[in-house]
Amino acid sequence: MILLLIRHAKAEDFGSSGDGSRALTAKGQLQSRQVGRFLKERDLLPDLVLHSPLVRARETAEIFCQTCGADAPVQEAWLSCGMRPEEALAELAVYESMETVAIVGHEPDFSQLVGYLLGAERGYVQVKKASVIALSVQPPRKNGVLHFSVWPAMLPVGE
Repeated sequence: MILLLIRHAKAEDFGSSGDGSRALTAKGQLQSRQVGRFLKERDLLPDLVLHSPLVRARETAEIFCQTCGADAPVQEAWLSCGMRPEEALAELAVYESMETVAIVGHEPDFSQLVGYLLGAERGYVQVKKASVIALSVQPPRKNGVLHFSVWPAMLPVGE
C-alpha cells in the first residue's frame, strides 16, 4: 500500500481549553487545502483517510478531503498523540487490500514511524506541520520505501 502521512496543519496556541481542542488557524486551514490540491493534482487520492481524535487533526483531514474530493475521513483512536510505530503498523494491516491510505496525526509520532520504517536512527527524521510523506509499506512488516516528502513551502500557494 501507499501510505500518506499528513501531519496536522498549523493550530491555535495552547489555551485553557486543553491540547485536544486546539483548532486550526486560518493559516492551518489554507495549508490543509494546499495539501489536498497537491495530492489531487498528482492523482494521489487516498482510498481512505484516517485521523486522530484531536480537533486539529480532524479539521486538517476534513478540509483536505473536501479539497481533493476524497470520502469523509474516519477517526481512529490509535492515531492520538503517543502512537507507537508497531501499533500503527498493526492497525494499518487491517487495510492491506487498499491501494492508498492517508493518516493525519502528530509529532513526534510521525517522525518515529517514518524512521522506524526506513531504519533511521531516532532524531534523523522530522515531520513539519502540514507536511506530506508518501511511503510504500506492507503492514505489519517493519519496512518501507520513501517516495517523497513535501513540506508546506513546497505546496501550491493558490487559495
